[in-house]
Amino acid sequence: MKFILSNIANNELRDPLLDFFAPDFFDDSDYAKDFSMPTDIRLENDSYIMEVELPGFKKEDINISFKDGYLTIKASRKEAPMEEKENKHVVRRERFYGSTSRSFYVGDIDETAIKASFKDGILSLSFPNGRKEKEQEHLIAIE
Repeated sequence: MKFILSNIANNELRDPLLDFFAPDFFDDSDYAKDFSMPTDIRLENDSYIMEVELPGFKKEDINISFKDGYLTIKASRKEAPMEEKENKHVVRRERFYGSTSRSFYVGDIDETAIKASFKDGILSLSFPNGRKEKEQEHLIAIE
């Protein structure tokens, strides 16, 4: 089975102002790479097992869908309100707020056999190695 990967990282809070705490080599491509959902994929018997790192996300923040042979994982996190008080100002903010998405081409599989669970910041997915044609989108519940 061939996997085709695509990444989308969107950080709405990136401050373009100079930050004297940031290293000189820091740029937008390095920043986006940090939120690309590192993923391990392995074949066990007749099933693929995917483990996707999503630290800091809640189960409710994650959506998984399957359509036209693509398994897509979307995660979003809203900014926690931060109160600026007199004589207290944020100097550097590195925590990610926004949304990120990643798609894997897995072919025409039986989407009803896709299983997902989320624990300790790791999204685990399992799906069969077999093929089945289906045209409509199917949402996968996270246990």
